[in-house]
Amino acid sequence: MIAESTPNFDAIEAHGLRLTEIFRRAGAELVAPSIIQPAGLFLDVIGESLRGRTYVFTDPDGLELCLRPDLTVPACRIYLERDPAALSTQRFCYSGPVFRYQPHDAPVAHARETRQAGFETFGLTDRPAADAEVLGVTIEALRAAGLADFQLRMGDLGLLNAILDAQAMPSRWRRRLAHQFWRADAFHAELKRLVRWPAESARGIDAALLARLDPERPEDAEAQVAEYLASAKIDLFGTRQLAEITAGLLEAAQDTRSGPLAPAHAQLIETYVGIVDTPRRGAKTLEALAAAAKCDIGPALANFRRRLDLMTAAGINVDQARFSGEFGRRFEYYTGFVFDLVVPALGANSPVAGGGRYDSLLQAVGAPHEVPAVGAAIYTERLRQVLDGAASKAGPTS
Repeated sequence: MIAESTPNFDAIEAHGLRLTEIFRRAGAELVAPSIIQPAGLFLDVIGESLRGRTYVFTDPDGLELCLRPDLTVPACRIYLERDPAALSTQRFCYSGPVFRYQPHDAPVAHARETRQAGFETFGLTDRPAADAEVLGVTIEALRAAGLADFQLRMGDLGLLNAILDAQAMPSRWRRRLAHQFWRADAFHAELKRLVRWPAESARGIDAALLARLDPERPEDAEAQVAEYLASAKIDLFGTRQLAEITAGLLEAAQDTRSGPLAPAHAQLIETYVGIVDTPRRGAKTLEALAAAAKCDIGPALANFRRRLDLMTAAGINVDQARFSGEFGRRFEYYTGFVFDLVVPALGANSPVAGGGRYDSLLQAVGAPHEVPAVGAAIYTERLRQVLDGAASKAGPTS
């Protein structure tokens, strides 16, 4: 049995400091990101599953702000404040609260205000080595805290993106599938639609309008959409909304002129996301699938295998880990390796730690170019629950 009440604040704070001390020994600088953050930035990058759970408010000056729902984005902002050119290599760590809406009957492991201790790296160009470093430091911190028994789950969005890039399909379809990846039902439905009838995306849209839109002339298309909306007496607020509507209509117009996705290509994608195995066996399965489909994903597979070798060299037993092609965690800014560490006492939906690679996030936050980045967070209250429950189960010592 785990403890039913949240440990007291002093115990959690002290535990967070012990975790960050492990991160500091690994070369990270302790930073303190602001609790209040610009809402628009978060709502753009965190993804649909967490967007609706973010506490958003408007200050007296009319600025839309939020209570931070995670600490990775604020850490990115600190990195860019110090280095706007985004050319330096940095390691940061932190400990503090995050805020996400939860139903009133949510379990203790999913409180509206919880604390995290995290480790983030920026600018490390050897991606497999940085991935292995972050996972190794996270596991070291958990073990130093007293947690010895946990299950490693991992995925790799780099492999998924390599498979999508190797398929003969329009880039808009790749973007659409990558966006839907975090919503399994929508992902599989979109894949089936592309095989069966791509033009379904245009159903219900004025066919005459779609016929006039030219993807090669987006500025003319925006004017045509604005004229159409005005004639239909549909009011818009702001140019961004018009641009987004036009972009969607242009994609729908292109879909009406496109043939379907080859079933063999869709089958490879479906088979990959269905892989659940140990990481090394999963890599062998994917290699055989890609070879049969004449799909070149060699560099992504090489990175995957080198990461496993580096983890093994660091003392991580990857043969006991579980790899899933469909695993991507909840934040939609991830671009590569992702992982969770779970314990039986809390179950798979309440990991004690997790993280991954997010190479595109810095640019979305304001960097002039993509920056390699990977990090992880330990959920302090959950860790304390497990440790307190284990101590209670063991009983008093003499």
